[in-house]
Amino acid sequence: MAKTRAKRQVQIRHSRHNMDYILLTVVLFLIAFGLLMIYSTSSYEAGDKIGDSAFYLKKQLQSTIVGFFALAVMIKFPYKYLQKFDLMAIVVSAILLCLVMTPLGVTRNGARRWLDFKVISFQPAEVAKIGVIVYLASIIQKLEGLGKNVIRTPKGIAIVMIPPTIIAALIYGITRNMSSAIIVMGIAVAMLFVAVPDYKWFIAMGAGVLAIVAAVVAYVSSADTTGAGFRLARVRAWLEPEAYSTDEAFQTLQALYAIGSGGIWGKGLGQSMQKRGFLPEAQNDMIFSIICEELGLFGAMAIILLFVILIWSCMVIANKAVDRFGSLLVVGVMSHYAIQVILNIAVVTNTIPNTGITLPFISYGGTATLFLLTEIGIVLNVSKSCK
Repeated sequence: MAKTRAKRQVQIRHSRHNMDYILLTVVLFLIAFGLLMIYSTSSYEAGDKIGDSAFYLKKQLQSTIVGFFALAVMIKFPYKYLQKFDLMAIVVSAILLCLVMTPLGVTRNGARRWLDFKVISFQPAEVAKIGVIVYLASIIQKLEGLGKNVIRTPKGIAIVMIPPTIIAALIYGITRNMSSAIIVMGIAVAMLFVAVPDYKWFIAMGAGVLAIVAAVVAYVSSADTTGAGFRLARVRAWLEPEAYSTDEAFQTLQALYAIGSGGIWGKGLGQSMQKRGFLPEAQNDMIFSIICEELGLFGAMAIILLFVILIWSCMVIANKAVDRFGSLLVVGVMSHYAIQVILNIAVVTNTIPNTGITLPFISYGGTATLFLLTEIGIVLNVSKSCK
């Protein structure tokens, strides 16, 4: 009996340190590849305009180092303590978004989306994504503790969905960041879908969204939208990119040229032509098109496969988590990555209108990389205590 108990204790101690190294390896490879592609994509523009071909690489590397520090902290930090800050997470997210309208808010590239605290500057929308994940994981677990069917009632669904809806409205209303607002709502719907296996709610929501999209497309296709705003102009450019080749659809068309010219094997690393002044801000949300041009279909599929492995690893961790809160945290992070990857590739290939969304770990963006690595730290923390 004593030997059996000792063996069980050893197995428990071992399981608590069974971190998912496959997930960590995939993330490390994506980070390294991202840094390589940022340099390859931005070196011409940075050298021509700034005089330092490695300018964007250096800035991204600094944020990545800070991000790995945050990842290490979150791996050690007991994730269950995050539940104590569920309400604070959503409130702080709302406050930071409102601060964008104060003198602390700064405008970059024509968009007022950043907060500058002198020591550090960041986009509060990225903080809000983590805040929403922590809040939803906690509130869903609490509602499930009150009874099996509480969360399935209209009141329960409202308690879950109203706070992230407010955050998404603030993101769009204050920062005009449509892509981040969509991601926040997508995370909320995905986490609610896992908690409420009742498809009628989601069929109704999906039908409503499709009806709205169809109505907007029909309106843009038939009406004169001149002067109606850049959102509708983007939809029009998506429907008829050739007609707007010098305006709203210019970036999309250049990205499509890059994808088409890459072929199966690509032109070779560093050999892209579109990055040489033809595709504006190529290192940001359009970096996937440069990957296709330089590494071809083969390279693009390899990167997509890595993201599939990352998302699959998160799903396995969520299924094996020892508690509901940890499982839902991982579901939220998994949803974030999946939505962002799908939307980015869809935008680059002109499957959906341009929303200015980045590719996780690969696109240039210090704030995004910092908080993406923080989320990975939370997932790896949960994996340490998996069954």
